[in-house]
Order: sequence, then C-alpha cells, then structure tokens
Amino acid sequence: MFQSFRQAMAWLHTWFGLVLGFVLMAAFFFGALSVFDREIDRWTIPATRIEPQPMPSYEQVLRPVFERMRPTSQAIDAMRPRVNGDMPERFDTVVSWSAYTTHRDPVLALFAGYEVPNAKDPEEAIWAYATIDPRNGTPLPDDRLKIGSGFFYPMHYSLTLDWKNLGIWIVGFSALVMLAALVSGVVMHRKLFREFFTFRPDKARLRSVLDLHNMTGVVALPFHFFFAFTGLLIFAAAYYFPLGHTQLHELHDLHAEVEARETGLPHERAGVPAGLASVDAMVAEAQRRWKEKDKAGEVGFLVLQHVGDANGYVSVYRAGTDRIALVGDGIHFKAATGELIREDPAGTPVGRVSEFLTGLHLQHFRHWLLRWFYVLGGLAGAVCIATGFVFFVEKRKRQHAQQGRQGARVVDALAVATVTGMVLATLGILVANRLLPEDLPARGDWERYAFWGTWALALLHAGWRSAPVASGLANPAWREQCGAIAVLAVAAVLLNWITTGDHLLRTLGSGYWPVAGVDLFLLAGAAVAALAARKLQRHAALASANAAAVGPAHV
Repeated sequence: MFQSFRQAMAWLHTWFGLVLGFVLMAAFFFGALSVFDREIDRWTIPATRIEPQPMPSYEQVLRPVFERMRPTSQAIDAMRPRVNGDMPERFDTVVSWSAYTTHRDPVLALFAGYEVPNAKDPEEAIWAYATIDPRNGTPLPDDRLKIGSGFFYPMHYSLTLDWKNLGIWIVGFSALVMLAALVSGVVMHRKLFREFFTFRPDKARLRSVLDLHNMTGVVALPFHFFFAFTGLLIFAAAYYFPLGHTQLHELHDLHAEVEARETGLPHERAGVPAGLASVDAMVAEAQRRWKEKDKAGEVGFLVLQHVGDANGYVSVYRAGTDRIALVGDGIHFKAATGELIREDPAGTPVGRVSEFLTGLHLQHFRHWLLRWFYVLGGLAGAVCIATGFVFFVEKRKRQHAQQGRQGARVVDALAVATVTGMVLATLGILVANRLLPEDLPARGDWERYAFWGTWALALLHAGWRSAPVASGLANPAWREQCGAIAVLAVAAVLLNWITTGDHLLRTLGSGYWPVAGVDLFLLAGAAVAALAARKLQRHAALASANAAAVGPAHV
C-alpha cells in the first residue's frame, strides 16, 4: 500500500490530524485560556474584583457561613431519584465542611456535604455550595457562571459533554491519537533543527503555511507531547481504567477499614456527639510544623470531616504556591480535642513522579513567566492544527474543483468554524456576559446559549460562504470571521468599561492586572485578527485578478 515507512507515517499524520484535529483545536485553545481561568472569572464577575486573600479564620468567618448553608431546591430535586422513599425536609447530619482557595483566588469557595437518609448509595451525600468574600464572610453571587474556571476549563478536557463522561473519553482518545500524530510527524520531518528556524512568509501560500505548521509543531514539540501524555495519566485511574470502581468495588469497604486503621482517620461516623476544638489553633499548629520544615505556610484546603461526631477530624492542606508537585502536605487533627492524628508522609518514588507530572500539568504553583509559556505553548498547538487544516485544503481544492468533488469545501467550512468560529464563540460569551442584566434568572444558561449560538452561526456562515472553494478559490468566511473577531474583541473591552467603569487606564494605574490583562489580551487578539483579515483581503483581490487574467477555463 505504501512504498516506504515515511509515506505510511505521512498518511497517518494527515488523516489522524484531520479527523481529530477539530477536538484537539478546542483542547489546545481552551487549555491556553484555562491557564488564567481565575483572572477571566474576575473579568466576568465584577463583584469578585478584589485582591487574592489567605484562608480566613474558621471561628470568625467560616463557621457562621457553614452553619447557614443548605442544599438548594435544584440539588434536592436532582437527588430524589437516588433515594428510597421520600426526601427528608431537613439535612442535619453534616458529612463534611470544606473551604478551598489558591494564590490567584480573590474569593473563597465553600462546600458542605450532608448525609441523605435512605440513599440508594449510603456513601452519597447531598451538597451545598457558597462563594464568600474571605475578608468578612459576605456571601457573593454563587449563581453566576464562572466562565474561566466553570466553562473554559471544562471545555479543555471534556468539551462540557457530561453525559457518561463522553467528553472526557473523546478528548482522551484524541490525546492518544495526538501522540501517534506527533511521532509520525517527527518521522516525516527528519530535518527538525532546520525547520525550527524556517518560516518564509513571502513564499507561495502553500509553502508559507507548511513552514508555519512545521515551525509551530517543532518549537512546541516537547510541550505538546508532555501535556498530551500527562493529561492521559491524570484521568487514567478515575475514568479510563477505574479499577477501584469496577473490578475492585467489592473490596471498597475492606480498603476503607484498612486505611482508617493505618492512618487513624475514621472512615465512618461513630454516632456519638462531640464538640469541636479551636480550628484556628489547629491551622496555626499546622503552619508551625510546615515552617519547621522550611515550607511555605499558606493554607489552600481546609476540611472538617464527620462534623459534630466523636470520629470527626480536621485536615489542613498546604497551598501549592512554592512547588511544582501537587502535594498537599496534609496535617490531620482530632476535631474534638485538637490532638494531632497524623502528618502525611512523603510519597513513594512512583507517587512523587505522579505528583510532579500532575502538578506540572495543572500548574497551581506561583510562576507568572512559566504560565505565559503555557499559554504560548497552547496557542502554538492551536496554530499548528489550524495551519494543518489550511494546508490540507490548499493542497487539494484545485484538484477537487477539477474533479467536481466537494471534499475540500466541506473540510474548509469545518476548519473555519473550528478555528475562527471557536474564537468568535469565546468572544460571544464574553460580550453576552457584559450585556445581560445582572438579575436575569438563569443568567449562566443564557451565557452558554450565547456561546453555542455564536459557534453555530459561525458554522452556518462558513458553509454558506464556502462555494468558492469548490471552484479552487479561497473561502471568504476566513476573512469575514477575522473581521468579526476584531470587532467583538474591541466591543468586549468597551463593554467592560461601560458596565463596570474599569477601563484600562484605571486598571493599569492601580496595578490590577487580572482585569487589565484580559483587556490587553482581547485588544492584542483584535489587532492580530484585523491584520489577518487585511492580508486575506489582499490575497483574495490578487487571486481574483489572476483568475480574471487567466480566464475561467483555467480556474
């Protein structure tokens, strides 16, 4: 079938990249945005535009909020099918209270789990959530869609397809195939060092597109390989090979007993009421122990397990600001007395490698320059895939036009919708975020509708304007959607100014980089899109002039 191994690799690279490039484009693009998901949250939810805060006092700030938290009516309705009999009117038995923050979070996320009598799965709890100002415990809007961490980030790894974890499986399969595409690409391009420095924008369009495809693929090759591989590792145990939830399910209770005996952390409630010692004192003791070991003492995660029970305990986990590895350094105390139960030991060699790879992928550490390298790596991957689409169409569209085939036209329309259409959808949700009334019921749903509606319109527009591709010409939708990107990006910045008063002069002057950074990124994107639209316009005019000079018989 193939005359050489390199030809086989070229076929594999082309068709695997084409078929699954549409998914990988979203994974790369939204992965790049997710690097600054918390900053995007602050842009989209003006009430959270405060400076990041440390974990506040439990006694003064957190406990009063936890005691007021209750599951919403929506959570109760969702739980009803998983309960034998009627749902209780109140949920009084607290399974756990927990609070989570990072060095980039200005607000504090609280989670409260409650035992559900007669639940079909006795270990399943019903949950309540809250977002507060950590300075004083003031509740903040918790019904707002956190577009950065609650939408763009899940798009990166699951496409927000939650049914049966379908999106996670699609992205995982695409990442696996991407590894094969990377290997085949290396085999195809043996002169990698030369292609690292080769980009000839003044050459013929097909040549310059291929140069850009090769260069962005080679320059970020370690990044692409590493993140595809670690992404698969992170989800392997929980989703792809969930042995603990399938083949080993019957050993679950035994494992819980052994773990409780070895760690001293009870898995179940004792059924004996008990009080709660000073949690702030436990946090201070944990910080003292970290300091003795020359570790930073920020608290990232605070958990109270089996609240109000004799088996209750408090776990204090360190924030991951000073290290790459995702290690909590947890210290656990008996809730009723504050007595130390356990300090988490260092992991095994295999465990430490896993923690390092996971931490490097999820980047919870404090290193702004490295974060920008992550963004550039993700965008380089998106450019590599986009230029691969363009090269595929450019190489085949004239041949398909002569043969009367529509393949190049279909691929080009899908490529437009995937590349520029996805960017338009991203801008569409940001513009909707600033235009929709703050008190609009189900506001987050309307923002999602704006995203998917904009993307659907971009797909329809790309298909409608793709007729010239069937004649061997360029699709004007590329140029038109680049122009729309420039307009929407500028509109988002202006709307942020109009609706919040936080214009660039104000945010830059006060050094509030989360909002200023998003505005600057939008303006930079608008400039790139405008330049691309202008260049595509010139290319289209030149192509039309050449076609008119040659005559229709040769088009």
